[in-house]
Amino acid sequence: MTPRTTTTAGVGTPGHPAGAALLTVRELRVSYPGEGRRSRRTEVLRGVDLDIRAGETLGLVGESGSGKTTLGRAVLGLVPIASGTVTFDGERIDKAATARRRALSRDLQVIFQDPYTSLNPSLTIGDTLAEPLIGQGADTQEARGRVGGLLDRVHLPADAARRLPREFSGGQRQRVAIARALALRPRLVVCDEPVSALDLTTQRTVLDLLLEIQEQTGVAYLFVSHDLSVVRCMSHRVAVIHQGEIVESGDTGQITGSPQHPYTRTLLLSSPVADVAEQRRRREQRAAARAASAD
Repeated sequence: MTPRTTTTAGVGTPGHPAGAALLTVRELRVSYPGEGRRSRRTEVLRGVDLDIRAGETLGLVGESGSGKTTLGRAVLGLVPIASGTVTFDGERIDKAATARRRALSRDLQVIFQDPYTSLNPSLTIGDTLAEPLIGQGADTQEARGRVGGLLDRVHLPADAARRLPREFSGGQRQRVAIARALALRPRLVVCDEPVSALDLTTQRTVLDLLLEIQEQTGVAYLFVSHDLSVVRCMSHRVAVIHQGEIVESGDTGQITGSPQHPYTRTLLLSSPVADVAEQRRRREQRAAARAASAD
């Protein structure tokens, strides 16, 4: 996939100056308790720093267990933070009370990885999309009136509102999840591996939809993925996370074209390619790189 070269520099959104950080994370640390009563806590994030500007996509890439999903959840207030700060539009939110967190959901939303478990199977699609609107104070009639527009935005037919999730494919369910995330017109969406559970053709369709929505609305994305090739086509900038630390960050072309850190180079070699011989060569290079880093 071709690296995304469009820059957000000089482009702002209403109420937010161009170039200013919408989200700022500083020295963020998250740890989980061990299994036994006397076990030491496991530090999952170790002093992470990152910034996301309005209208920008920051790709956060790393292998399973690197801490990338925990970072997204920490931004959303879904995991406790040991230390550090999370600032959204100039306001510290890392210690926000429950009521404030509920209010922040207007601006901060999430798209989860699995479209099969992220939707309530007993609710129609219309009820699923109306629920966050009603939760933020809209009356039922107003909420249902906006459902059609949300379905249209993600290219689903209006009659989808009357159907249940089981009647849709994985890609269509993920479109519903995207519509739900957009319902409150957020300014930042955490995309937590949003296409990893989909086949390659459906992945491309969903990625194109996310790009289209960003161009239309100016929403910012924290795009979390293990796949550097996906991050490359989606992101203006990339941050590489390894064992709870950001080991390399910069413009997408720089990180994916000439990575400096050995771990980033290993991730790049892990990206699948169509050519069988090239894929074999990459596997050999990856194995050599892992062996060298272990010495």
